[in-house]
Amino acid sequence: MNLLVRTKQKISQFFNVFFGKRVCRIGIYGPPNAGKTTLANRIVRDWTGDAVGPVSEVPHETRRVRRKQDITITGKNGSSITFDIVDTPGVTTKIDYKEFIEYGLEKEEAVKRAREATEGVAEAMHWLREDIDGVIYMLDATQDPFQQVNIMMVGIIESRKLPILIVANKNDLPDASPARIKSAFPQHPMVAISSLEGTNVDELYEKMTAYFR
Repeated sequence: MNLLVRTKQKISQFFNVFFGKRVCRIGIYGPPNAGKTTLANRIVRDWTGDAVGPVSEVPHETRRVRRKQDITITGKNGSSITFDIVDTPGVTTKIDYKEFIEYGLEKEEAVKRAREATEGVAEAMHWLREDIDGVIYMLDATQDPFQQVNIMMVGIIESRKLPILIVANKNDLPDASPARIKSAFPQHPMVAISSLEGTNVDELYEKMTAYFR
């Protein structure tokens, strides 16, 4: 990140504080293991050098909402946006502790993780009702997007009249199909990325500066 971008960030943050402007809150939502925290980490690292939280192949590694404040990103055309990124637990209609045992967790730890994950889903939904101004809805491009939880969540977000940016993640994998995700939610803009590899993330930043204003 060059000196010009850092200077713009400082100026933007100064005006937000001085004039009392509320920074918008962008929530990253989606099913478990879609890559939400990986994307949150990449955004925060790219623009602040920090990180949000750990990631794991075990579902529901993120079980509490995590927030990083006052991130300013700047597009190639010079437009910028300052926001808080809100990384949320994976939303699902069913959490079974037995799923975690399959990943090698002992029963006691699996039960605890399932309970915390359930509480995390409730917390994520509370944030959506009260404190979110825009949503990045994250989907694994190798998975079927027409799942009940995705249809339900996009419907809830639409009912709140929040802007939704669909992100088709894991586009670096050979069986990824961003077109399938686009066909599932054609009413919303979509960008296909790999948050792990960083592929197409610059396009995502361009979309964010244009869409979340």
